[in-house]
Amino acid sequence: MSERMIDTAGVALCTEHFGDRSDPPVLLVMGTGASMLWWEEGFCRMLAEGGRFVIRYDHRDTGRSVTYEPGRPGYTGADLAGDAVGVLDAYGIPAAHLVGVSAGGALAQLVALDHADRVLSLVLVSTSPAVTGDRELPPPTEEFLRFAATARVDWSQTASVTEYLVEYARVLAGGLRPFDESAARDLVRRDVERAHDFAAARNHDSLPDGRQPREPLSSIAVPTLVVHGTADPMFPLGHGRALAQEIPAARLLALEGAGHGIDRADWETIVRAIREHTAAAGQARHDHRQGL
Repeated sequence: MSERMIDTAGVALCTEHFGDRSDPPVLLVMGTGASMLWWEEGFCRMLAEGGRFVIRYDHRDTGRSVTYEPGRPGYTGADLAGDAVGVLDAYGIPAAHLVGVSAGGALAQLVALDHADRVLSLVLVSTSPAVTGDRELPPPTEEFLRFAATARVDWSQTASVTEYLVEYARVLAGGLRPFDESAARDLVRRDVERAHDFAAARNHDSLPDGRQPREPLSSIAVPTLVVHGTADPMFPLGHGRALAQEIPAARLLALEGAGHGIDRADWETIVRAIREHTAAAGQARHDHRQGL
């Protein structure tokens, strides 16, 4: 396991892999504004030890990937979705199981719509439909909206950024479970220290969408697992239910009391679900090719 810099269409991205290359590939797509560190190493190793070749990577403007001037990214949300395909190309992987969390789940949906041949299955965690449709979705919680409206941060000061991100993580946790402030602070500290320019991550907040797929979510044909916390303050459970209803044959795994993201308390449950889901998807693909 080691970091590897790749070049995709002239863009330098930092990646890291775990496990045996001969195992089924799983590409982890983190939410925008977050580096690959938020796919914690212990989670990646647990998944790899179950017989999966796991890849995580830094989005543009996060971690050690290419960094643009704050406020002038020069790329779109569609480009971030294309980067996922570029990572697969760099590793010589024709198709992979995509696991996306938060906005990374939206990016995974776009890859499945625009590059269906590159996706073996989807696992969508703490996310929302990536394309417009005739649906009503619940708004964020009042606590989340209050934090978004009142939180203040000086992006030029590491201490201010750290405190802001720790408190943001606390809000995202949902409030129904104990919050591990020490673990959150350690992760935030490493993320801030590792970035070329952490302030550039704010570029993700104002990206134009770029090219949007015309197909509805109902056109996604790969096996899909939706994982959603019942206490998610950003995307309440109704967002996960909408995904499970609109994507054919999708299955919803609701995590009682979980907030937004992947809580360490749920690692075993989520890893087991990913293993079972990707194994079933792989078998279904094999049977289809064999005409069974």
